[in-house]
Amino acid sequence: MAQDPWLLTPGPLTTSLSVKQSMLHDWGSRDSEFIRINGEMRSRLVQLIHGEGSFTTVPMQGSGTFAVEAMLATFVRPKDKLLILINGAYGKRMAKICDYAKRAYSVLEWAEDQPVNPQQVADALAKDKAITHVAVVHCETTSGVLNPIVEVGAVVAQAGRRLLIDSMSAFGALPVDSREIAFDAVAASSNKCIEGVPGLGFVLCREAALKECKGNAHALVLDLYDQWQVIEKTQQYRFTPPIHCIVAFNQALTEHAQEGGVSGRGGRYRANCKILIDGMRTLGFETLLPDHLQAPIIVTFHMPADPKFDFQRFYDKLRDRNYVIYPGKLTVADSFRIGCIGRLSDTEMKGAIAAVKAVLAEMGVKSGAPRKLAASAE
Repeated sequence: MAQDPWLLTPGPLTTSLSVKQSMLHDWGSRDSEFIRINGEMRSRLVQLIHGEGSFTTVPMQGSGTFAVEAMLATFVRPKDKLLILINGAYGKRMAKICDYAKRAYSVLEWAEDQPVNPQQVADALAKDKAITHVAVVHCETTSGVLNPIVEVGAVVAQAGRRLLIDSMSAFGALPVDSREIAFDAVAASSNKCIEGVPGLGFVLCREAALKECKGNAHALVLDLYDQWQVIEKTQQYRFTPPIHCIVAFNQALTEHAQEGGVSGRGGRYRANCKILIDGMRTLGFETLLPDHLQAPIIVTFHMPADPKFDFQRFYDKLRDRNYVIYPGKLTVADSFRIGCIGRLSDTEMKGAIAAVKAVLAEMGVKSGAPRKLAASAE
């Protein structure tokens, strides 16, 4: 069987053979073994944030955005006001969700290559007493920038407001510790750093806060409170669960623990990120972000200035060599992205660099340097 392409993307991503194999069976949603697996999955996720005894996992059928929308519309009541911290497309998506859900909100916005500034958050909360909740993206994959959620959590707690975190692309590789950060909920999904397959979002909810959320949601299918109540009482989902995805996700959680949990998984991704950045820089490419702002999740590179470089040809030729990268999503710079996450190691990352070098040579591109650097070198 031909080798699947290596997915150097922010998810879906490359999964292990054992995760794939775990889906080669069928279960009914009421089977005792599936119920056991689902319960184990929910408990393991709570353990990852050290939330035993105070948090619960509410799984949500669908992509990660389903979980984010469910979180915002369940925890933010129609009479509340949300402050959304935006430095990329996923913060903007939260604002769009609030438009649909008819939730009041204001925004603080930074450039896509800048992290959220906690002091500005504190100032905004001091000025607007109507704000009840704050929403932040942990790692904004538009650029790859890591936002300081610990510091943001501190100023939100000090102001007596409630924090909601979108940790979609970071959860499982970068710490989200409920003992260190006061948050009501954190949303993530199965097909990111845990290395499962797409189809399941989840929200880790502080039970005391979730108990206050009855009747808040704007949509039946996205009501976290109702989903939680039914699963707790019956061990069943309200609507058909993505069974194969859940079983694969639980297998991925087993492998995550075997690798050393958050620190082990994050360590491999950091090593992948270093190989990627060092290798691309040797070919002249420049990263959008300085190293101290770069999360080991996905890296944004400036487009080369060489007139022979064409991104679609570059992408297609890498795909022919079994490496799939990602287009850029920035407004501040012409760019493309390469991910560090998934079942990838130094072998695959070095192979990707070798493939990039070969493709540049085939295209006749002498350097990956962007225009400003190419001009300064002349």
